[in-house]
Amino acid sequence: MEKSCLECGEKLLGRADKKYCNDHCRNAYNNKRNKESNQLIRTVNNRLRKNYRILQDLNPEGKTTASRKKMADRGFDFSFITHTYTTKKGSTYYFVYDLGYLPLDNDYFMLVKRTA
Repeated sequence: MEKSCLECGEKLLGRADKKYCNDHCRNAYNNKRNKESNQLIRTVNNRLRKNYRILQDLNPEGKTTASRKKMADRGFDFSFITHTYTTKKGSTYYFVYDLGYLPLDNDYFMLVKRTA
């Protein structure tokens, strides 16, 4: 039974379970196969990275306040977070990895850095 490369169709020699003729074809095949599903993940990760950089820039000391306008002007997207944390008092912090914010009055936020 003669097998051929899944990417380029070239005849395969060697192991019986071989699927690709070389690393280039293997990478090309898997990149094509994963392209559509990876696009959503790539978009979400880019938004999370941008939000993280903004929180990092606005909060170099570990705890401060910032206005919604200041965060939004820098491009912060409030719909992209990694998790939430609710305190015993009922306050909900929104986090992007270890950097978070707590909504305050008058469209202000307390920015915090969570320590381990």
